[in-house]
Amino acid sequence: MNSKVDTFSQTKNVAVIGAGIVGVNCALALQMQGYQVTLFDKEAIGAGCSKGNAGHFATEQVFPLAEPSLLMQLPKMLLDPLGPVSLSPKHFIKVLPWFMQFFNNMRAEKRANNSTALKALNKQAIEYYKPLLKSANAQHLLVSNGSLLVFEKTAFKRVVAMSEHYQQAGVAVKLLNRKQTLSLEPNLNDNINHALFFTDVGHTTDPLALCMALADFAKSLGMDFKQLPIDNIEQVESGVVINKRNENHFFDHCVVATGAYSKKLLKGLGYHLPIEAERGYSLSLSVANNEQALLSRPVASAERKFIITPMENMLRLSGTVEYAGLHTKANNKRADMLLKNAEFVLNKLPEQTYSMGESCANKINGERWMGCRPSLPDSLPVICQAPQHKNIFFALGHQHLGLTQGAITGKLIGQLVSGQETDIDVTPFCISRFN
Repeated sequence: MNSKVDTFSQTKNVAVIGAGIVGVNCALALQMQGYQVTLFDKEAIGAGCSKGNAGHFATEQVFPLAEPSLLMQLPKMLLDPLGPVSLSPKHFIKVLPWFMQFFNNMRAEKRANNSTALKALNKQAIEYYKPLLKSANAQHLLVSNGSLLVFEKTAFKRVVAMSEHYQQAGVAVKLLNRKQTLSLEPNLNDNINHALFFTDVGHTTDPLALCMALADFAKSLGMDFKQLPIDNIEQVESGVVINKRNENHFFDHCVVATGAYSKKLLKGLGYHLPIEAERGYSLSLSVANNEQALLSRPVASAERKFIITPMENMLRLSGTVEYAGLHTKANNKRADMLLKNAEFVLNKLPEQTYSMGESCANKINGERWMGCRPSLPDSLPVICQAPQHKNIFFALGHQHLGLTQGAITGKLIGQLVSGQETDIDVTPFCISRFN
């Protein structure tokens, strides 16, 4: 690090706005390069989606969410208030333009290009984490045990086709029958007939602890954190001025990593960002010491559209998509429904799942959580230098893959800020595609 600092006639100051897993990785990458970084957030480090997510490093997810088959499925999903997708009637008009762009990205050429870009980001995404976690003494937070996508009623021919689709995309996957699936996860329900085993993916036993470990490492290198809201950003002749609580502060560069809350800041800079708060829910169930073997890797249900991840002293049930805006009160029924789905996937759930032994939604013992995924209609994040602002950079809109793509995004932002050649082509991720 010192040799890098010596190359600067004066250490340059960088503001990173947003202290989720993406912002923390950006701050760490820049601090490691010798910049003096100040990380800002209106909340604590990792308090948003980086806290309650599924903890799945989902490098197998190389297909954009804009899947043509959704056109037939979506009406039924939306009519079910507790189905995998929910749209608030009050939010319908506001979200309609986003859906129109989403449907446009179902076109074959756009979908193929978007998938190619996702593959480039995901291919080595976990490898980018390993040296960082080693330096932070947090290697134990990354478990490389693969994950399962399980099927109950899906026709075998369809499962085979999905397996081949992943293989053609370069994803390491094995097609398992019921016996092979149960040999990996004996606690799975007999409803499970087949599974896809993604051998190269991983998970974390504590997403918040992982985010905090990287932040603490960055602090040990000199990064500063300020829990303050940022009102606006302005580029001036020699740098960037950010306004926080009516106080102006100067930085040489600024990185915006504010996830689903990015639209206002980018609008102030003159950029259109068609981002939608895709609200996801999780329900964390405490696991006793004698129940640690309930699950050893993430298990996602193909039909029920949710995932179960074994974490430290808990099972976390995560999933569902809700379009209701940034500030609507959480609908905890959407978290509770995950438990009912889990009963069809697992033979045994944690003993204390229900209080007083009552199998009733309002008696569930578990920590409910809701977070806003920052989703763009093409399923690609924005990772770029602002086209009209040479000192401002964007790292946002990672939809379901913020945890997965955090470390590689940080590396790319570090390269962009310092004027280095990037490890992958970042052209597909530029904000210019929306402007």
